[in-house]
Amino acid sequence: MALRPNPTLRQRRLGSELRRMREQAGLGGSELARKLGISPAQVTQMEMAKIGVSPERLRMVASACRCANGPLIDALAEMASERGKGWWEDYRGALTIDFLEIAELEAHAKRLTFCTTAYIPGLLQTGAYAAAVFARLFPPLSAGEVEARTAFRIRRQEVVRSGRTPLRTYIHEAALRMQFGGPAVLVDQLHALLDDSEHPGISVRVVPFALDTFPGSGENLTFAEGPVPELDAIEMDVSQGALFFDSQADLAMHRVIFSRLDSTALGEADSREFIRSVMKEVKSSNV
Repeated sequence: MALRPNPTLRQRRLGSELRRMREQAGLGGSELARKLGISPAQVTQMEMAKIGVSPERLRMVASACRCANGPLIDALAEMASERGKGWWEDYRGALTIDFLEIAELEAHAKRLTFCTTAYIPGLLQTGAYAAAVFARLFPPLSAGEVEARTAFRIRRQEVVRSGRTPLRTYIHEAALRMQFGGPAVLVDQLHALLDDSEHPGISVRVVPFALDTFPGSGENLTFAEGPVPELDAIEMDVSQGALFFDSQADLAMHRVIFSRLDSTALGEADSREFIRSVMKEVKSSNV
């Protein structure tokens, strides 16, 4: 069997869950291989997502590891049965891997929660605002690269605009006031954000400067909920690209962060009024 040269984010997650299952059972790779009747190299390749694993093999691994978490096993078996490529694969080679993996994460999430401090969440950006965000990068991108990234971001938005995946957002006031492309672009973006906040599957809540403290880590975060809590994941935007976390310790910590955000952010109606007030300020200061 040929080894995968570049496993996808989801394939790597499946492999890491197999490794966690084995480690929680206190088994070494050789011990598990013996129980399954395969080579230790195959166990390593499965856990590194270099080779695929069938739903049947996955259930054999769960049985050998005495895993009794039925919902988790079923969810992993569903992952193992997936075939075909996502729409984002059309952009492979044209965009960096981070872009593809973020789209893959969003496409399989049962619900998405964003916390942003520097800009409006990508899934709610207008085309002009998104293009301005990409145009300010250094070293500068070519016009073609900006266009490709913007088109990709707009296509990603289908996951929430279609109503398929609920979206919660916590947007810091700093992100509402940060200008990309000038005041006219910002005003249009804030107007679009207000429209999105009325969508039944989208919740927009603001974290104002007036709060005594910001109950988060300061980074732009995405919390992607899986079919079971064990398969939740976190994506963090950093200047070098995207970081992904899925350890139970990281998930627990970020659940607390988002719980604190939920208890301190303005409600949805008050958030809409706050966004309108910022929009009026931007308009009046640039008459």
